[in-house]
Amino acid sequence: MTSKATRDIVAAAGACVACAATAASLPPGFVRLADLAPQIVQDMRYAGADNFTGRPVPGYKAAQCWLREDAAKALIAVQAEAKAQGFELILYDCYRPRRAVAAFIDWAKSPDESMKAQYYPHETKRDLFARGYIAEKSSHSTGLAVDLGVLGWDFGTPFDFFDERSWTANKDVSAEAQEHRRRLETLMRRHGFHNLPTEWWHFAFAGAGEAPSYDVEIE
Repeated sequence: MTSKATRDIVAAAGACVACAATAASLPPGFVRLADLAPQIVQDMRYAGADNFTGRPVPGYKAAQCWLREDAAKALIAVQAEAKAQGFELILYDCYRPRRAVAAFIDWAKSPDESMKAQYYPHETKRDLFARGYIAEKSSHSTGLAVDLGVLGWDFGTPFDFFDERSWTANKDVSAEAQEHRRRLETLMRRHGFHNLPTEWWHFAFAGAGEAPSYDVEIE
């Protein structure tokens, strides 16, 4: 796909930004990604029980990807380039209300380990924060971070698998998985997203470290 075609896709999506941003429930400057790019697959794990807590997470009243407008436009450009190369993104998490982060902290202190075998078989639950797998202050709450993969690609571990094998540069996964991680990281970086080394799926957009965070429930 030419750079002009990519710009046209982003510009067309931008035409919807004004109407989407007027929704009273959205934090300032945020958009619903489905309003701009409904073709991007969303599998928002924390809105249901298919996540490391084993239950819907507070703050996720709807399985919707919200992002700040600039990050959303950049992600649309990523999807356009991916499509041109013959693959498509799948999103697992976008904006994360602060109450969800607080719920993760409470979960880590609880005795519930029902999801240990599936999500953290080699880690002690109370060490997940110290090991960097869960953050006490998340860039997701700024609307400038996304968790994602590629439809049909093997990345060596599932999303939210808390283990050293999920570290982006880990060599204990297949050569194919290593190549998939490299390609995704390269593509995301080209559009202003930077990877978290301990999670192949996590990318923060430029400026996430200084942006305000929010606690508006997703609905």
